[in-house]
Amino acid sequence: MIIDYYLIPILILAAYIGHRYQMLTRLGAVGTILVGFSVLIGFGYKGIFLLGAFFISSSFWSSYKKEKKVKVEEKIEKSAGRDFVQVVANGGLAAVCGFLYYLTKDNSLLAIFIASIAAANSDTWASELGVLSKKKPFLLLSGKETDPGTSGAVSSLGLLASLAGAFLIALLAMLLFSLPMPYLILFTIIGFMGSVIDTILGALLQRKFKCQVCGLETEKKMHCHKETELLHGFIWISNDTVNFLSILFAGLLGGMAVVL
Repeated sequence: MIIDYYLIPILILAAYIGHRYQMLTRLGAVGTILVGFSVLIGFGYKGIFLLGAFFISSSFWSSYKKEKKVKVEEKIEKSAGRDFVQVVANGGLAAVCGFLYYLTKDNSLLAIFIASIAAANSDTWASELGVLSKKKPFLLLSGKETDPGTSGAVSSLGLLASLAGAFLIALLAMLLFSLPMPYLILFTIIGFMGSVIDTILGALLQRKFKCQVCGLETEKKMHCHKETELLHGFIWISNDTVNFLSILFAGLLGGMAVVL
């Protein structure tokens, strides 16, 4: 396979712009270049286009009506530009697939790649748009209403956004890689399932803290200038961990679906 080396400067430029406009931290930009290069050598410009669709659309929704997300940012662990860990959590599996596909040309790796991006996009759209719902979200496992930004919670708007995010990646993958129509449905469902798994893992395993000053339930280890206390979950399971595990689940499911 001929590697599209001319895209490398574009990768670097995209990472620079992402950092310049605070969508990426400095190390996040480095991680983006590394992930992008690995995808490039494996899947060429088609893979970069799909990865770019995730990055651009997710960045757009992250900045959309940002002023209305201020209260939510008090609850989530990271609200600034994506750092290196976030980039790897969302794109690490795609990068591994790109490198291994370059070596083996195993089509199951292409399926894992597409499914992982569909899941990442689905979850990000759900998170960024779901918090804008006019109705209070509810905990997926109990049905109890809760505050926007609570890990493990969903809303009707968030679920629709999740489905739309997965559908976009599945549609682009079908067009770019000339896949049969059934794969549009397959990768949409798998991507959406990855987002749902993310929500379930977030509710069951992700660490949650309580501010000792204002009593807010948050993902932050520090709040009101004081260390928070662990309220629920495992101290070593962060939102990034949950993202990685749910994307891994979706990717493996996609690979198995193609093989079977």
